[in-house]
Order: sequence, then C-alpha cells, then structure tokens
Amino acid sequence: MRTLTGHVGPIHNIGSGFSVTTSINRILIVRPNSRLGNQLMLTPLLQRIESVYPDCKVDLFVRGNLAPILFKNYPNIGRFIRLPSKPFKQLFNYLMTWIHLQQHRYDLVFNVDAGSSSGRLCTKWVRGTVKFFGSPQFVSTSNSDAGHMAKSPVYNFDWLLEQMKVSMSGERPVPDALSLRLADDELISGAALLRGIVKNEKPTIMFYTYATSDKCLSKEWWKELYAELQQNYGDSYNLLEVLPKENVSQIDFAGLNYYSTDIREMGAVISQGSVFITGDCGVMHLASSVGIPTIALFSRDNIPTYEPYNQGSHAFHIDRVDIRNLIHFLDHLLVRKILSVITAFYTEFFYILT
Repeated sequence: MRTLTGHVGPIHNIGSGFSVTTSINRILIVRPNSRLGNQLMLTPLLQRIESVYPDCKVDLFVRGNLAPILFKNYPNIGRFIRLPSKPFKQLFNYLMTWIHLQQHRYDLVFNVDAGSSSGRLCTKWVRGTVKFFGSPQFVSTSNSDAGHMAKSPVYNFDWLLEQMKVSMSGERPVPDALSLRLADDELISGAALLRGIVKNEKPTIMFYTYATSDKCLSKEWWKELYAELQQNYGDSYNLLEVLPKENVSQIDFAGLNYYSTDIREMGAVISQGSVFITGDCGVMHLASSVGIPTIALFSRDNIPTYEPYNQGSHAFHIDRVDIRNLIHFLDHLLVRKILSVITAFYTEFFYILT
C-alpha cells in the first residue's frame, strides 16, 4: 500500500477557489490509526487549531472507537469518521466510511502522518479546498524537537498557515503537553478511587509493567525495580501497579494494584500520583496527557519520536541505564514534586491573605 500510494498527492494543494480572505470554518484531521498513544498525540494539534480558529469545526478521520472517549472535552470537534479496527471482518462498514467522507466539503484537509497509506488516500479522496498530505515541511535548526510525533503536526500546520498567508499575532509556541482534558468531577472521582485502594494519605508512586512485543521488559527486571522501590520508598510512599486490559503483571501481582478498562477513569486515577514509571506504550502517553511526571523505559531507538510529552517527564533507553540511575533520577523528580506542591500551597495562601 505504501508503494501504491507513495506518489498520491503533492506536499500541499491549495485549490483554485482559495484566496487569503477565505474563511476556514471546517477542517478534517486525517489520522486513521487506532492506537491510544497515536490518538493522544493529536491533542497538541487540536490545541493549536483552537487557538488559531476558535470557531472552526474539526472532524476527525480515525480508526476504532477510542476517539470519542479521548476527545470528549474538545468542544470544537464535530464528527468522528471511524474506520473499523478490523476492516476485513467489517467490510461493509469499512466501505461505507469511505463513502461518508464525501458528505462534506472542507476548507482544509490535514493528513497527520505521511507514512499512512489510508491517510494519503483519504486526503486525495475527500473534497477540500486546501489539502496537506503530511510531508514534513518545517525548516528550522532551532526546532530540535520537530521529529516528535506530537509536535511535528503542529510545526507542519504552522508552515501551511504561512503558505496560506494566514497572519498569526504574536508568538505561538507549540503546546507544552498532551492533554486528555479531564473534567473536575473526573479528577475528584479519580482521587476518591485512589484513596479507596491505598487507604491512607501518603503520596503514591505508580508503575505500569506491560507493553507489546519487545517493548515489554522482563519479569526479572521489573521485580528488581519493585524491590528497590520498596526498599527506598516503601515507608513514605504507596506503590501502586496500574494493570493493562489484559490483566497481567510483570511482578506477579505482588503489591497493590488498580485495574480498569475505562480510559478516562484510568487517566483520572493516574493523575493523582506523584510519578509514573512505564515502558514504551499507549498508557505512557495517557500518563503524559494527565500531567503526571513520567519515567519512560524504551527498548527501541525511537525516543525522540515517542518520548513522553509533558513537563517533568524523561525517557531512558533500557540498555543505557541501570536501576540505580533510575532511583537517583526518581529522587530528583520526587523532590521537585514536593517543592512544587509547597510552592503552590504558599502561593494560594498569600493570595488569600492579600
């Protein structure tokens, strides 16, 4: 499919009906991928579109059923156009989804990933005035982070706006984090669920031991890390394993654990922790999207593309770091977390006094 679609569409196509005064009222974002992490990494782009076109409706062309859950609190999203996760088992639905793409005409069609054959075909097929097929266009020696899967679409979007002569007042830095946009009631519920599990007021170190294929670290490695966590933090912190939907544990359920198949609930519980330790997986991006400092453990050489994207997080290649180094880094993270809590408390205290 990549060979067949490799030459589909130019880099960008600004249709003959477009002028610099053309209003952008309807955008189609093309990302036909069903993975949790890849969909969450759309959130910086959605934040950017909101800031530039606050009244614009955005439709999403995705795969699977996650998108309506993940983007529940993004008010500018209109339709979710969803390919079935298993197209050959749902061939009729698959074909009807492609037909439904012709129902609307878009002012802008934006394909996020040039490597997606379905994405390029969709961009070619759908009716749109301006089309972007996904090829990286930003040229800036200062953008050392431009290869990150969550940031490159924002740089591409800004580049396209320049080609369209769209004026953008002031500097617009790339949004600094993924965002699940949990509501206040979800956060309150997450805090209550966590208290019900740990049954105390101590802060909590959370970890997630599962990942797919070679990204999943061995039981021996996780058990050694868990023993170190118990020795160094067991008296002052709760240690909580967040379980995957497969309900498996690389430490054989040796400690406290939490299980849920509700992504938003899981995000709300994770958000209440002090730090999150995980392999390279979708739940790593879920943790980033709820603001918890995340230590990510990679077994592949793709850290610049997929590392956790939020303040305080860091990625390590498992072959280039040992558990003592991780504990040392965790010490620094927890100290910064404590200092930030103290600073926030005194800031709020003095605000009330004044």
